Amino acid sequence: MLASASRRGDGHLLLELREAFQLRYGVTPQIFRAPGRVNLIGEHTDYNDGFVMPAALQFSTLVAIGARDDRKVTVYSTHLGELAEFSLDKNSASPTGHWSDYVRGVAGVLCGRGIPISGANVMIGGDLPIGSGLGSSASLEVSCALAFLASSKASMGRTALAQSCQRAEHEYVGTQCGIMDQFAACFGNRDKALMLDCRSLKHEYILLDPKVRIVICNTRIRHELANSEYNRRRSDCESGAHFLAAKLAAPIRSLRDVSVKDLERCQKDLPEVIYRRCRHVVTENARVQKAGTALRNGDMCQFGTLMYESHRSLRDDYEVSCSELDLMVDLAKGLEGVYGARMTGGGFGGCTVNLVHADSAETFKEVIQSKYEGLKGVQPEIYVCKAADGACHISDLPE
Repeated sequence: MLASASRRGDGHLLLELREAFQLRYGVTPQIFRAPGRVNLIGEHTDYNDGFVMPAALQFSTLVAIGARDDRKVTVYSTHLGELAEFSLDKNSASPTGHWSDYVRGVAGVLCGRGIPISGANVMIGGDLPIGSGLGSSASLEVSCALAFLASSKASMGRTALAQSCQRAEHEYVGTQCGIMDQFAACFGNRDKALMLDCRSLKHEYILLDPKVRIVICNTRIRHELANSEYNRRRSDCESGAHFLAAKLAAPIRSLRDVSVKDLERCQKDLPEVIYRRCRHVVTENARVQKAGTALRNGDMCQFGTLMYESHRSLRDDYEVSCSELDLMVDLAKGLEGVYGARMTGGGFGGCTVNLVHADSAETFKEVIQSKYEGLKGVQPEIYVCKAADGACHISDLPE
């Protein structure tokens, strides 16, 4: 997909994107922003109808758009220097493996819902690190959806928008993702975590301790098996839920409906790998609920303990971690001001998320950078963040 730009601040990024669009197309665009997200806890539970706790980030995808008088969409990536084109009237729902599938997918799903999308020139920029497990695909989808809707003078509720973007990724990209990333991009709230029930889509905002920073450590490693293994894990979970429904004679639609006690009763009857996949999801759902209670009570130490438990489960039961992620978590343990650490995102590379006291955040960053580079020979990217607002139309551009 797209490569990331260095972070220079929203003002500079907006100005650069506007000027690039004006230079290429000769008109002033509308510009839309959708944030990336970090998942504090609740990994691989969203596509099992479970519970998650993401937070939107300051890093974002920016999409500039201008209307055309035909049915063609041109999409230009400022990062890649690459142009793609497609027709709204000949836009089949089949993945091509090209980054423009995300944009095609959003346009195709909106058209399929009867929304009269018009042709447009689109330009993509931003500073969200790509391929690092921070929701870059959903950020691109949501910002494009807002842009297409506005350019076509159409509207859609945020929940329907998130669901449309999820469907676009399923049908046009081929990744059977859950709803978390798109929902977080739409509904993020500054300084708050988002507690989301992925079945009902009921959600709650929980204030993050203002003395705590979200520190994201990007291993800068991305293993090729990530996409294929993601879909395999989803299939394992569906197999487990189907077996448990029959074994327990219970109305189990997904692993969301399985208790730890019920799973343990059936352990000897399940294939060992399927059992461990189910155990991660079932116990992770319980951890998210406990984490919500800890956060409401301001108990960051308990929250951190649950993060470490989550990482062990992802490493041992779900088997989506890797040596680089494990090293990042191990390096964080015991450092001053660290409450907890875990891998975040789909796995097999990408990032860890750490909750660190604000007074220790910069020292933490320096120590992790030095130790990780010394051991792996790769300089990690480390971002000290706060939770940010969700997607929006940017109306006040710097002059």
